[in-house]
Amino acid sequence: MSALETGIPVLSLNDFDGGRGHFTDVLGRAWREFGFVGVTDHGIDDEVIERAYGAFRDFFGLTDETKQQYHRPGIGGARGYTGFGIEQAKGHDVPDLKEFWHVGREIEGENPYPGILHPNVWPEEIPGFRDAALAVYQALETVGNRVLSAAALDLGLPADWFADKTDHGNSILRPLHYPPIDNAPEGAVRAAEHEDINLITLLVGSKEQGLEILTRDGRWIAVTTLPGTIVVNVGDMLQRLTNHVYPSTTHRVVNPPGEAARQSRYSIPFFLHPNPDFVIDTLPGCVSDDQPNRYPESITANEYLLERLREIKLIQ
Repeated sequence: MSALETGIPVLSLNDFDGGRGHFTDVLGRAWREFGFVGVTDHGIDDEVIERAYGAFRDFFGLTDETKQQYHRPGIGGARGYTGFGIEQAKGHDVPDLKEFWHVGREIEGENPYPGILHPNVWPEEIPGFRDAALAVYQALETVGNRVLSAAALDLGLPADWFADKTDHGNSILRPLHYPPIDNAPEGAVRAAEHEDINLITLLVGSKEQGLEILTRDGRWIAVTTLPGTIVVNVGDMLQRLTNHVYPSTTHRVVNPPGEAARQSRYSIPFFLHPNPDFVIDTLPGCVSDDQPNRYPESITANEYLLERLREIKLIQ
């Protein structure tokens, strides 16, 4: 085990043998303390990641008019393109300085959740976009499932507890572009402080700085991703499921100083969601006299998602 400069542990996925042990213990402690952990030896080839970054940079380099053709109204940005200055973090009165694309699950056979798991949209102008996007989507989902298996063991659950609860999850790959900053509205940043909605997020490292997390004692610390490292953080659905045993950590992407502000920033987070009809009901093992149930009312994953999408202005 190593650590980022911030002290966030970095674990090798090679050390997870599918059983409870050192890997699951350190993962559990890291998520309790930071809500973030770094993962190496994840098995995703650098070429898969670089090919995806290349395709996404090419798309974001198209004209606004061309990109806007791939916006799909009425579905909260669930698939395709969402333009610059649309998403607005909860509690903030100015939008984030970003544009993004959403890739969802490719459904084989009959769609079990029509109207929720929407078909993907693919830009005709970028050859190879679809293949590159799906390759990194599938690779990150595989890693995410292994990490969830380790988390289940740490929580005293069977290793496969999450398997049938995420196999048709509304998981999203979100290629992000933060354009060069020029005459931004007062108070606007690339991504205002927020918590993620989903179970866990896997971030294939952006090479540009800017990501910061809020520590439990109220300090903002920068997270610079090491080569070959995926940062995995807890989302609000997992926080709710575990009754805050795994707290969801607040994070942001700040505007860089000087010349760096005039450069684009790209990143590729993967948001791992449960199946839309999964009922988020507090795990009994996460409730005690010292930690009473914060969420006596259960909610489905899709209902929770819709609530949050309204809060960040993606749906009305």
